[in-house]
Amino acid sequence: MSKSQEPRHWASIQEAGTLFGLKFLWGVHKLLGRHAVSILLYPTVVYFIVFRPSSRSASLDFLRTHAKAYPEKWQTTPGIRHAARHFREFAETVVDKLLAWYIHIDANNFDVKNPQVIEDLMADERGQLVIGTHMGNLEYCRGFMQRYRDKVINILIYDKHAANYAAIMQSLNPDSRLNIFQVDDFEIDTMLKLKAKIDQGEWVFIAGDRIPLTGLARTVDVEFLGRTAPLPIGPYMLAKALACPVKLMFAYRDYSAEDERVFFEVVPFAEKIELSRKTRMEDIQAYAQRFAGELEKHCAKVPYQWFNFFPFWKDSSTLVESEKSKETAS
Repeated sequence: MSKSQEPRHWASIQEAGTLFGLKFLWGVHKLLGRHAVSILLYPTVVYFIVFRPSSRSASLDFLRTHAKAYPEKWQTTPGIRHAARHFREFAETVVDKLLAWYIHIDANNFDVKNPQVIEDLMADERGQLVIGTHMGNLEYCRGFMQRYRDKVINILIYDKHAANYAAIMQSLNPDSRLNIFQVDDFEIDTMLKLKAKIDQGEWVFIAGDRIPLTGLARTVDVEFLGRTAPLPIGPYMLAKALACPVKLMFAYRDYSAEDERVFFEVVPFAEKIELSRKTRMEDIQAYAQRFAGELEKHCAKVPYQWFNFFPFWKDSSTLVESEKSKETAS
């Protein structure tokens, strides 16, 4: 890989945005409203299409894989205009993330699936591990946190650029009861701190759909949209160590629908993750496959809301090249 090429691993890709840009968009929103902000997002879409070829290729790879798995949802093979829409919805979601920190989200703006599950979760005083995804907008959950002030959320982030972004947003609204933790690995000290938070009844959020910084070594293979994909073992190892209930959470908008309310669902995953010493990896793979199945249900409905703009499947050429490079270097 030449120095001029983009880095292969998602953690090497910097956030395409600045604090100035976010504040500028917020100012436009206050003066002219959301429609004006949406118009200003077009240059962002052009930037991704023209200057981020690896992200563009990853988007097309995902959309075409989705079209093959669910052909009834597509009238034609996804091309550049579909990738542009993908980036467009990503840009809209970034703005929604910004506004979610500034503006109170009314509970009536949510389309809640299985509300009793959510009510039971909010009434549960135990700490929870919540496995999320890079689908939609995690900040939408703040709409519910406004009604439950005693809930504290701790978000684990691997990417230092995303951590900087989240820390900035947190500083804009210090009453959000969201804590950001950048972690490189789950060392003993980190585990003890997280266990203490769980014991205090707090929540810990972790993403379950991105390859860890260590590469494919700490992943298991699952079937996702008809192809084999590596998913991290970290969420399930962490859940085992924390010995707490595990939930999955999904929150996103369908920008193509007339009603753009936020779809919100909490899926009970396990009261406690059990891993046998003899079949530990098989057990983890089974949990990861369940997670992949739940994620696919939502991707099937709103493919443009899954924002993993990097090589994802096991047979993605750039992912294979990246792992070969690591092996050569070691």
